[in-house]
Amino acid sequence: MDDTSFAFPFTATTGQYTNRGMSLRDYFAARAMHGLIAVEHDASTDSGRRWIAVVAYELADAMLKERAK
Repeated sequence: MDDTSFAFPFTATTGQYTNRGMSLRDYFAARAMHGLIAVEHDASTDSGRRWIAVVAYELADAMLKERAK
């Protein structure tokens, strides 16, 4: 899995990275988390929030794996 890509890189006029933004893995997980919460899952308990976080990163990892093919 490649977690070295960034979702919103910013390059200064010199061409150097000054702010790489969030990782692509974090971006994918955040997007997956929104979908998980919107569809059916309860985020009102600690166990529900933990479940959402774990599944969101599992989905992000799967997306990165597919992207690498």
